[in-house]
Amino acid sequence: MPDVRQPHHTHDKGYRELLSSKRAFLELLKTFVREEWTKDIDEDSLVRVEKSYILQDFSEKEADIVYRLKAKGNDVIFYVLLELQSTVDYLMPFRLLLCMVEIWRDVYHNTPEDERERKGFRLPVIIPAVLYNGANNWTAALRFKEILGGYRQFEKHVLDFRYILFYVNRYDVEELYRAGNLVASIFALDQKMSAEELVRRLWKLAGVLKNLGRDEFRQFAAWLSHVFKARLPGPLREKVDRIVSEVNPWEVEKMITNLEITLEEMEQQAEMRGLIKGRAEGEARGKVEATQDAICKYLRRRFGDASAGLQQEVREMTSLEVLDGVMEELFAANTLEEAQAIIREGIERFMQ
Repeated sequence: MPDVRQPHHTHDKGYRELLSSKRAFLELLKTFVREEWTKDIDEDSLVRVEKSYILQDFSEKEADIVYRLKAKGNDVIFYVLLELQSTVDYLMPFRLLLCMVEIWRDVYHNTPEDERERKGFRLPVIIPAVLYNGANNWTAALRFKEILGGYRQFEKHVLDFRYILFYVNRYDVEELYRAGNLVASIFALDQKMSAEELVRRLWKLAGVLKNLGRDEFRQFAAWLSHVFKARLPGPLREKVDRIVSEVNPWEVEKMITNLEITLEEMEQQAEMRGLIKGRAEGEARGKVEATQDAICKYLRRRFGDASAGLQQEVREMTSLEVLDGVMEELFAANTLEEAQAIIREGIERFMQ
């Protein structure tokens, strides 16, 4: 029987924690699935299934969330695969099928034998879905039959299903603002953007966030902490944890202001590192140029204008270590040809 597995990715953990709330899961369905059946679902009819149905083959790249819905005497199972990778897996329909079969197998084995052998026994409907937040366009097939070679010839007889795609980066941000709920707010903040744009969107969502209940705000804060820290260097991550974990819904403006200050600190640190690196590179570049000048000056004095081409080759060598080695050996050269051989050997070492 499948076990609960720990998610391997910070985004997985954030979304799993978020969608573990029945209210948040219901918001996901009612906001982004525009089908009539969503209107009839309420929190009381949803039951979280505390299992993962991912096979061992895919355990390193997947996380999932499962709900059972009691609907007019029949069970419906919502299976959401969290595809939070940077690339698109074109075998997604096949991966979903494997997970769906595991669910049906689990239902079968947990149903009393005399019940499952009755003529009226039915397996539950499974509604598969994928939540994808990658930047690349989702180009995988949405229907299972489309990954079968030559399916059109036997279309009436092949297995088929269509999964729901929650494509985070596809949603218009203004529509997400208008939705005004927890899940839409998180989608608005999880789209690909700069850290500065992230803060700007937080300010736009401040009104929505202030109206969240304590539990919803705790879920939001946990998700924000996971995602915001991924954009920051190590030393600032603990600070983000403190900022986010210590705030209440009515203190959203304070939280956003402190996050904005943290980003400014990150930029200042990056600017300082850039200055230090620039100075170090400048000093190294100065030593290289000084060594090149010394070698070219020696060639000019020793061999005159005939060494002009050789001097140009020296100018193209930028390794200080190689230039130092050439300069030490060059004093032993008695002819332009010998000097040329030493420099060419230096160039070969530089190119290796």
